[in-house]
Amino acid sequence: MSDEDRLTLRRAESRPTLDLLHARLSTWKLQLLPKHPMCDAIGYALRPWEELDAFSKDCSAPIDNNLSERERKRTELNRKNSLFAGNESGYEIAALLAGLISTCRRHEIDPQRYLTQLITNLPDTPLSQLDHWLPDQRRAANPDSIPAGKV
Repeated sequence: MSDEDRLTLRRAESRPTLDLLHARLSTWKLQLLPKHPMCDAIGYALRPWEELDAFSKDCSAPIDNNLSERERKRTELNRKNSLFAGNESGYEIAALLAGLISTCRRHEIDPQRYLTQLITNLPDTPLSQLDHWLPDQRRAANPDSIPAGKV
């Protein structure tokens, strides 16, 4: 679908449902006592409403957050595994590597190949050019230099 068609479809299909949901939640919240647990739950749903509604206003906004949820699961698993990192510097290195690998996946870069190239070329890279080795910069500068693998 083109961007315009996708935005038109989102506005036609999702906008009325979102408007109805917002109206009902707002009405229910007014009918409840402020300390009622359901009032807290409704407030929890209404607080990020602009973020929830973003996909119906911008066709480039994803309709779900599955990608970020998958990465969050990997982060949680890394956190659990980091209990055995040994010391504080081990934790920091594990967190740094997890962040780099996650960024590689997001930019469809093979993490193993990226890290191999990074470790090989980093000693000869001047400090002023370190940001060129960030995964998003590598992908933007050389889209074919690090082909995506199965991640």
